[in-house]
Amino acid sequence: MQNRRNNHGYTVQYDNPGPEVELKVSPGKPIPGATPDENGVNFGLFSRNATTVYLELYQNYYDDKPSHRFKLDATKNRTGDIWHIYVHGVKHGQFYAWRVDGPYDPTQGHRFNVNKMLSDPYAKAISGSYNWDEDAVYGYDRRSPLKDLSFSTIDSAVSPTKSIVIDGSSYDWEGDERLKIPWQDTVIYELHVRLFTMSPSSGVRYKGTFPGILEKIDHLKTLGITAVELMPIFEFNPNANTRINPLTGEKLKDVWGYNPLCFFAVTGNYSPGLRLGEQVFVFKDFVKEMHRNGIEVILDVVYNHTGEGNELGPTLSFRGIDNSIYYMLDPRNKRYYLNYSGCGNTLNCNHPVVKQMILDSLRYWVTEMHVDGFRFDLAGILGRAPNGDWIGDLSLLKDIAEDPILHDVKLIAEGWDAAGGYFLGKFPEGWAEWNGKYRDIVRKFVRGDYGTVSELALRIAGSQDLYEARGPLASVNFVTSHDGFTMYDLVSYNQKHNEVNGEENKDGADENFSFNHGVEGDTTDPEILKLRKRQIKNFVTILMVSQGTPMILMGDEFCRTQRGNNNAYCHDNEITWLDWTLKGKNMDIFRFFQKMIQFRKMHPALRRKHFFTGLDYTGDGIPDLTWHGVKPYEPDRSYYSRSIAFMISGKDCPDPAFQDVDIYVALNQWIEPLVFELPDPPNGKNWYRVVDTYLESPDDFLDIPRKLTSPKYTVMPRSSIILIGF
Repeated sequence: MQNRRNNHGYTVQYDNPGPEVELKVSPGKPIPGATPDENGVNFGLFSRNATTVYLELYQNYYDDKPSHRFKLDATKNRTGDIWHIYVHGVKHGQFYAWRVDGPYDPTQGHRFNVNKMLSDPYAKAISGSYNWDEDAVYGYDRRSPLKDLSFSTIDSAVSPTKSIVIDGSSYDWEGDERLKIPWQDTVIYELHVRLFTMSPSSGVRYKGTFPGILEKIDHLKTLGITAVELMPIFEFNPNANTRINPLTGEKLKDVWGYNPLCFFAVTGNYSPGLRLGEQVFVFKDFVKEMHRNGIEVILDVVYNHTGEGNELGPTLSFRGIDNSIYYMLDPRNKRYYLNYSGCGNTLNCNHPVVKQMILDSLRYWVTEMHVDGFRFDLAGILGRAPNGDWIGDLSLLKDIAEDPILHDVKLIAEGWDAAGGYFLGKFPEGWAEWNGKYRDIVRKFVRGDYGTVSELALRIAGSQDLYEARGPLASVNFVTSHDGFTMYDLVSYNQKHNEVNGEENKDGADENFSFNHGVEGDTTDPEILKLRKRQIKNFVTILMVSQGTPMILMGDEFCRTQRGNNNAYCHDNEITWLDWTLKGKNMDIFRFFQKMIQFRKMHPALRRKHFFTGLDYTGDGIPDLTWHGVKPYEPDRSYYSRSIAFMISGKDCPDPAFQDVDIYVALNQWIEPLVFELPDPPNGKNWYRVVDTYLESPDDFLDIPRKLTSPKYTVMPRSSIILIGF
């Protein structure tokens, strides 16, 4: 036995039995995964079409020969489609793998290959790193002209990616519980664990890790966000990308992590340890500390496909366990995969077995890891039947929303997929959705497009056309996310610049609704720089006064740039690393973000749970929401209009908890100043100015609102104002 303490303080034990130790076994129970108790471990694996299943134990993760190998008896060790065995005398930290034998007939959907060591789909941790360059991990002979119709006899145990038995029962959560912050009080911050602190400018000790985020927790608290939405943290291979940077010749990465290889295992890529199981406890410590600081943890989860790719991809887990069950196959030729994900395969999410695995995974992250919610990548796929039809309320989506463990966690859908499915507004009750229509119309309006005002008003008011049955908080409003331009690039580039991605600038969205304001990219022109910052403040103003749940992208709060790259998934370098020196250079923008988030938190009128009704609850003649133009109560919704104003009557709310001061907002994206005649605030109140994005910091947001002396306000070109009445 060896004890080693890694650089983050965790003791890693290597005391797995060697081949000289005889291990007692018994049939065990039909429970998927590796379930330890005081006497040993119960191992279980689903496979309907297998003929033989083997469990292998490894003394060390780097061994290419197992210390023990057990052939499971189809009578004694199989219950239904679950193969199972209990091994006495093994415990936490045991390395293991499965091998599954059966027909190898890709045209019929079967790709069993007993030569391939397979990860447990229910593994809580994976050791080492996957390597796509090894011929051994492919189920076929990559040198054969038959391609995947050939058969590989290479043993893949040379790979260090063994599954690890994890016993988390003794972990001390110190009373930690999910925070359950109400939707109306939520402000989401999307970040990538590695890219957030990987730059030397971050100044943290544990760069690119969960502890690295904790070293920056004061930044998050000062900003005022209430939840971090972590880009994927399931185990994945960051070296899966085969493309080359055409400018440098360097091999590109798959750094975002949207190609998962195990839905229960937190990746070791974001742990400062040796990836030998301690990553589980590093993550638990991270969640516990975030909760102590009042910040929820939401996971961006990818259940729509796996990292095994198309028919030419490696055989690592699902493909070798039961390909025809786990994946959606082309009914015309089962050799090929249906590709609704755009990543080579599509998980068969609404097959009962796969559905159960996904539910089990979600429950694990909630009960054992204490996460507060999930954002589902390409969630439209989870609502598709095996034939591809949208089945919404009859799908896994409904099961998740109604699950007794999951129904009260935050569930956020990306309401589309890569096969043209666009299901925004169609998700079951209990789901919130990334509102892509909100993103697009706000970008178009701020860019100065015609024909935007009517839809903009609809989106600011909570998108009732989409979320009538669920309320405005089902709309997760955002201007930028990991997909696409950063906010600074949105105001600095007219076109994407993805040349370094190795795809001839053909990847990434072409329609970004962006505007460079006179110069493509970097400039020293002070007027252009000033205008760009003003437009960023306009974006944030609109976002924070809109009904719904706001989300911001990491680094937007101090003008992060990706140099015009709107699909930077393949870069683990200065293009994607968050440059923390920008915070000092753009402290005015950081302050404005912070103040606008604080303003939203202070005013329940901006965080209503129900849609506006147009009713006058107080009898003062003014409804709960009114729209205006340069003249009170006369909004210009014509095609050529580039301005709109609205007033929220703070007292006109049936719920006393959401009563507030009156709030007036005017948005001018016209190229000339516009003089807005202000509506009279009811009951002898006065208007006070809080925000004017045309002004420089700190006058752009006043900590002490300034009383207006005129019934008119000149809103300068491409700027926004906020007034409050009391």
